[in-house]
Amino acid sequence: MKFDVTSLFNRRADNRWDRIALGDALERMTWSYPDKEALVSWQGAYVDKEYERLTYKQCNDIANQFANALLEKGLKRGDRVITFGLNSAEHFLAQVGVAKAGLVLVPINVTIATDVIDYIIKEVEPSFLLIDAQFYTRVEKVFENNQLRVNVTIPIGGEVVPGSVSFKGFISGKSKAEPDVRIHGDDIVQILYTSGTTAWPKGVMLSHIYMYVVSVGHAMTMSRGAGVLTELDYRSGNYYPIFHIASQGMIWSGLMVGGMSLMARSPDATIICESITREKLTTVFGGPVDFRRIADLYEQNPEQYDASTLRVCPCGWGPIPPPLDKRLRKIFGQDLVILSYDGQTECVYDTRGWHHKFYDRYEKNSPALNYLGASHAFYGTRIMDLDGKPCPIGVTGEKVMQSPAMMAAYYKNEKETEEAFKYGWFHSGDACQYDDSGLIIMVDRFKDVIKSGGETVTSLRVENVLVTSPKVEMAAVFGVPHKRWGESVVAAVVPREGETPTEGELIDFCRTRLGRFEVPKRIIFVDRMPISVGTKVKKYELRNRYKDLFKDEE
Repeated sequence: MKFDVTSLFNRRADNRWDRIALGDALERMTWSYPDKEALVSWQGAYVDKEYERLTYKQCNDIANQFANALLEKGLKRGDRVITFGLNSAEHFLAQVGVAKAGLVLVPINVTIATDVIDYIIKEVEPSFLLIDAQFYTRVEKVFENNQLRVNVTIPIGGEVVPGSVSFKGFISGKSKAEPDVRIHGDDIVQILYTSGTTAWPKGVMLSHIYMYVVSVGHAMTMSRGAGVLTELDYRSGNYYPIFHIASQGMIWSGLMVGGMSLMARSPDATIICESITREKLTTVFGGPVDFRRIADLYEQNPEQYDASTLRVCPCGWGPIPPPLDKRLRKIFGQDLVILSYDGQTECVYDTRGWHHKFYDRYEKNSPALNYLGASHAFYGTRIMDLDGKPCPIGVTGEKVMQSPAMMAAYYKNEKETEEAFKYGWFHSGDACQYDDSGLIIMVDRFKDVIKSGGETVTSLRVENVLVTSPKVEMAAVFGVPHKRWGESVVAAVVPREGETPTEGELIDFCRTRLGRFEVPKRIIFVDRMPISVGTKVKKYELRNRYKDLFKDEE
């Protein structure tokens, strides 16, 4: 063993004892709390019953077996492994095994079109494929066309794909020892593809350092003030798909600090409430719709669900309106910590908007104003104009970030990477501004700003007003071409269950709360929205679907 005792920079040591490697987080807990429960999977999110409740040692052993099985197959440092499925214990531990083996995980969104899957496969040139059985028939042809064979099947919703083996069969008899591989903190551990709302998706290259900082940052926010004695008592509920960074960071947050992470297959409100009660969760992540449904169930079933443990509610994909904030505090206690999260795969959750830190301002102005708050300690976040200069209070610019929790680049896409890091900051595409106290307000996504009759309409503001109607479940606002106005404001609305609002009723509702130019000219009622994840709507699909709505109007 050779030690470098003189170099003060450019040190690329291969020491295992002080490296930053994502998979090592589980191993380190085995030296302190090996028998502490680490990963709990809800019914439907595991194949074998023995995987329902796993300790740190059990998780680490299984992940090591998967890693060693991959290495025995001849995979080498940097080889890409595609996974295609939803949340399960087996899926998550396979991902940990990929990280432990020094390989690169490429988790693919199971809802995207097959031509996009084909594009991703051709770009990453994978060496290995793991899939949930329930999705195989939909993507079988695209795998065959790329001569890509399924190696491992998680038999949820179907049988093991012919020619592959089950997860349990793949690791059977494999060593539980830590893989002897070289890993540096800035090695890429994942390539996560963006949703591709404007063009082909981009492969976001994420390092081991990125995943560490994101996960520990989550844990800092979720466990502070959560009424827990130590971070070991932090218990996180996770319901969104494992192919999305929002879910991965939250699942890892519990495991990084010795807490517990619960994982379910989908964000069903009943499952969320039952898991809070049964597992005594201290935090759950969701969108505004999730928290409204949670509040509904608790209010309708006050004796059925326990409200004594939940202490932190991080909300993504839009603001929680003040009336819902009050309902949640009445259910879970006035000391409940509610905060808005904002970010994206390239630099996730850079801001924290704690309601209680500026409650009077929040209560007065939300949800018409979407407060993102201020940047987390691990992030530098500012608002920049087109020339790279800081924007003063009240002037809209672009939110830009710097952080170790930052993507390395877009895979094989130098042009987009250079554009994203113009002026040495990552450009989010979010139009934001500071209020007079320095808090960041989200105005809109630049691509979603509507230009109508010379006025600028922020779709987010109109949406935030519409969802305060007791008859509206979800709303998506977008611009549609109009010969006279350039664009007209249109809203797609999903009514709440049991409600039948009329177009005129909701337009009148908006007129009392918005400027005349902001009021939707048309409201279209839909059964469901085209969703990428959470409540993130694919507005480009709506714009395309209704592009001829005003074709015959002057």
